[in-house]
Amino acid sequence: MQKSFFENNNNQPLASRMRPMTLDEFVGQTHLLGEGKLLRRLIESDNISSLIFWGPPGVGKTTLARIIANTTQSKFIDFSAVTSGIKEIKTVMQEAEANRILGEKTIVFIDEIHRFNKAQQDAFLPFVEKGSIILIGATTENPSFEINSALLSRTKVFVLKRLTTEELVQMLLRAIKDNRGFGTQKINISEDILKMIADFADGDARKALSTLEIIILNSDTNKNNEININLNTLEQCITKKSLIYDKNGEEHYNIISALHKSMRNSDPDAAVYWLARMLESGEDPLYIARRVTRFASEDIGLADPHALGIAIAAYQACHYIGMPECSVHLTQAVIYMSMAPKSNSMYISYESAKKDAVNHLNEPVPLVIRNAPTKLMKELNYGKGYQYAHDSKDKLTNMQCLPDSLLNREYYIPTEQGFESKYKARLQQIKEWKENHKNNQ
Repeated sequence: MQKSFFENNNNQPLASRMRPMTLDEFVGQTHLLGEGKLLRRLIESDNISSLIFWGPPGVGKTTLARIIANTTQSKFIDFSAVTSGIKEIKTVMQEAEANRILGEKTIVFIDEIHRFNKAQQDAFLPFVEKGSIILIGATTENPSFEINSALLSRTKVFVLKRLTTEELVQMLLRAIKDNRGFGTQKINISEDILKMIADFADGDARKALSTLEIIILNSDTNKNNEININLNTLEQCITKKSLIYDKNGEEHYNIISALHKSMRNSDPDAAVYWLARMLESGEDPLYIARRVTRFASEDIGLADPHALGIAIAAYQACHYIGMPECSVHLTQAVIYMSMAPKSNSMYISYESAKKDAVNHLNEPVPLVIRNAPTKLMKELNYGKGYQYAHDSKDKLTNMQCLPDSLLNREYYIPTEQGFESKYKARLQQIKEWKENHKNNQ
């Protein structure tokens, strides 16, 4: 027997007590739920079709399902992908088919749908196809990879975003004032502390409310029966004294700059220190992984082509397992970047090409390297004289690929660092070959 969506428990955590029951109470996701937005119209008109909510933890996926359950005229069944097997799925599906014959809609909500294997997902497919059920799935993983293509093609995917600091502060204030939260008590808390809690939660409403609850329950009450929240209590409860690090402020940019420049200076010790400063302050590991990936090409490039692969692997590890486990993967990547030979030739190459691209936006593509899929294009000499490099002995041609106004421009200037010295020698060979064959058009 599935647990009811609406079981009431006065001892529920604050996050459960404050769960919005209507769209007006819901905070965030205005791109989906603002006035006139598609999802809001579908919910308000009770015209929901099968859909998937995709987003990080604590952004409202399950809450939206509960709001739909609260407003729909359909029978509502919730599944857990962790505990439900194929036998249970089939039993409920047969019940839903019987309801369909009687003219009643059934909405089935599946939390963590990405945890269902292919066979379990396939069990829903025929019932979705013939309209026995309306399927609503919630997932933190990319549906393109985790949900069967046949099932995915029959659903509409809505992407939910992390809540902003302002949205989380708004939600925390409501929890303090609402009787479902701490509205019957006098809570003295500053806006700065509320913002720190919101920053610590990193877009996760459940984490923000749980943190607020822990802090309030562990704060002192004065003689007037008022609860006073101070910075010391905050730091003790979350055990992160570096919370003052502001992920949207100057210190955020100072520390990511320190990491980047420490790696560029081949200083692995400093790089790991700045990495730890960010992670222990609640920084999103994926943000750091993205910056490391940029560094792999901007500051290393072809001096060590393996650097980019290691950076991408670290990003994927952060995506799959998150903190705190992924800290070691980021450490591996940061140390590798620090120790690798350095070259900024990729950065300089692109910036030089970008300048010419911006200043020569209307330069025509040389006819010789244009495609000619139609007779008219061939008559206009599209592709005429094209030389297929693989047909030549040296796999090289002297065909002109740059516009006339940019002829002989050089953007890639390799260094002697690491592997790039080999690419420099190869590039020199190519240029010498072209010079020796320039009259053999």
